Amino acid sequence: MTTENQTPDIQIPNIPQNDKKRVVIVGAGFAGLKLARNLAGSEYQVVLLDKNNYHMFQPLLYQVATAALPPNAVSFPLRRIFHSSSNVLFRMAVVRKIDREKKRVYTNLGTIDYDILVLSQGANTNYFGNENIHKYSAPMKTTSEALYIRNKIISNYERAVNIADEKERKPIMNVVIVGGGATGVELAGSIAELRNNVFPKDYPQLSFKNMRVILIEAGSSLLSGLSEKSRAKALEYLKRLGVEVMLNTMVEDYDGFTVKLKDNPSIETITLLWAAGVKANFMKGIDAAQMAPNGRMLVDEYNRLLGEEHIFVLGDQCLLKEEKFPNGHPQVAQVAIQQAVNLAKNLKGDLNGKSWRAFHYKDLGSMATVGKKMAVADLPFISFRGFFAWFVWLFVHLMAILGVKNKLQIFITWAWKYLAFDPSLRLLIRPRYVKPSKREWLIEERDYEL
Repeated sequence: MTTENQTPDIQIPNIPQNDKKRVVIVGAGFAGLKLARNLAGSEYQVVLLDKNNYHMFQPLLYQVATAALPPNAVSFPLRRIFHSSSNVLFRMAVVRKIDREKKRVYTNLGTIDYDILVLSQGANTNYFGNENIHKYSAPMKTTSEALYIRNKIISNYERAVNIADEKERKPIMNVVIVGGGATGVELAGSIAELRNNVFPKDYPQLSFKNMRVILIEAGSSLLSGLSEKSRAKALEYLKRLGVEVMLNTMVEDYDGFTVKLKDNPSIETITLLWAAGVKANFMKGIDAAQMAPNGRMLVDEYNRLLGEEHIFVLGDQCLLKEEKFPNGHPQVAQVAIQQAVNLAKNLKGDLNGKSWRAFHYKDLGSMATVGKKMAVADLPFISFRGFFAWFVWLFVHLMAILGVKNKLQIFITWAWKYLAFDPSLRLLIRPRYVKPSKREWLIEERDYEL
């Protein structure tokens, strides 16, 4: 594996040098992509860096994991977005560190200098220091992780149908989800619907009364950001679907077979899905004094990194305190998008000598879906639950997806699922590993973080 010390201190090739100020954006999530799109056509040269060549719509990854949507429906190629934007360049690269004095970013492809640097790498799964859980559980923050979960769940039942001993089958059939936020709730509801409506038809030889879907939450309620009525309704919906919800329950350890709980009996399963929290991605080159204890970077009201003039941080990576949010903003997509819009306006206005506008988050509400015709929504002036909330959830997420083709594909898939409730993506596809030639291996080792 190539280390950062072996990265040549040479500029990434084919990046034009001109008199435009260069904005380097690290990360093409909600914040980074929104900023790049809003700066398209401006007087800046924008260089967007991401380890993937696509943008993924994370709120719908759970539907990829449960065979409701194909991965390409929630992923969109970044280069296609900027076909008509001559001032925006994309490079698929792994950023290793930054040098604030030289105003330089070090990547696996080489280096790139910046006039303005924007960090928007988001957050990753938080295992709270438990190495066994990190090793044996399955997270769901990326498209590949969602596909892994889909393959794992399907392969479990292909395996279980060939096992005669019912006691031996149970750990293979059980699914445990940890984390009572939107991801955990939606994942638990979707898996329960598969168990109730789909798997019995696929595997009639198995008794799905033996399949437990268990949702574990360390806190006293699910969906902590929603109203009390919405939290209670979501819990009711999950129980209606047959999900076992365990509140005030801590997971102590997991060895790949047994989930050890504090003050509760252990649970046997080979499928532990971890959605218990996130932590901001770390960037080497940032001082400890510029970071909060939870790893988020401290920024001012303009999303400028404290103590820096030319570095900005957006989304899950930053911590900005306001009167309404004394502990910082929630790590959700709307915060990232609004911060990106505000920063784009400030950067474009700066070219014309306009004063900068401070960022203030406008909470547009929260919602979560549990299952078919079962959802909860808390908007600024109204809360509602049930079929209408489910319909609004579908509409909002459909409109947020990039690309007309992706919108159409998701709409047709959802319509078919509503009418037939038989997702057709239960395919067990395992990529075949082909050993590369020596030359290919050297190129891969040099260019990518394996």
